[in-house]
Amino acid sequence: MPATRRIVWLQLLIGWLPLWALFAMIIHTAHHASFAGASHVALRMILAAAALGFLVLRFAERLPWPSPATPGFVATHLGAAAVYSVAWITLNSLIESAVRGQLVLVVGIGLLSSFMLGIWLYVMVAGVSYSSIATERAAQAEAAAAKAQLAALRSQLHPHFLFNALHTVVHLIPREPARAADAAEKLAGLLRIAVEEERDLVTVAEEFVFVMKYWDIERLRFGDRLQGAHQLGSHSRDALLPAFSVQTLVENAIRHAVTPRVEPTSVHIDSAITNGMLEVVVRDTGGSSGCVSDSRSCIVDGRRCN
Repeated sequence: MPATRRIVWLQLLIGWLPLWALFAMIIHTAHHASFAGASHVALRMILAAAALGFLVLRFAERLPWPSPATPGFVATHLGAAAVYSVAWITLNSLIESAVRGQLVLVVGIGLLSSFMLGIWLYVMVAGVSYSSIATERAAQAEAAAAKAQLAALRSQLHPHFLFNALHTVVHLIPREPARAADAAEKLAGLLRIAVEEERDLVTVAEEFVFVMKYWDIERLRFGDRLQGAHQLGSHSRDALLPAFSVQTLVENAIRHAVTPRVEPTSVHIDSAITNGMLEVVVRDTGGSSGCVSDSRSCIVDGRRCN
């Protein structure tokens, strides 16, 4: 949701509705008006304040909060608060004049009191605006960091893998040209996916297609030394996770468990939905502990699971 829309709803739900109820009670008590009439007057006052609140939001976006706050920054907002207060009284009076059919000045229990109330409303709106802007910037920074991490994942098709894959193809050409052509085609398909994939999140099923292409090429290189079983849970097929994340885990297992060994090594890949969380696990039998890679922090429906 855009920052502006979020702030509007935040102001409405957290700020303006309780203020409308408070204004209605004050008008009802101080002027002995009916609660329905007091509610209508309070609503017009709140609508005027909320309408001007959009301008306060724009002003806050154009005037970033310095760290630390400077006297000039405070003075600017004090001046803006005075302008807001006068504008609120004026707009409220115009609305009330239109409703009553005659020109009136709405100052409540006094001009000074209404002016100070307008100052207080400005402070409230500006505070909420700066808080929401800070939250939005933090979210943008987090999103940028996540994109950087995903870009790093995409780069995990390391040059050494490409070198090894091409080396396998070259050695197969004189001995088994048909397998060499098949390997070259698979490598081309793998690289095509890696280059063309621009999404940050993909489904588990799509990620497994990519992993299997990678697996087939590695099987050509290691032969019977690379074994494994892969189980894609039926309920996890449409769950989302970062693109190339499983391939990175598989590559890590092959590099550290399969490559150093002469004996056959098994690499197992499993996915399942457990307690509403997508769980993808990559295990191998090549390490001393029997498990080199184990991923349990993934994403379900685009939401990161903790």
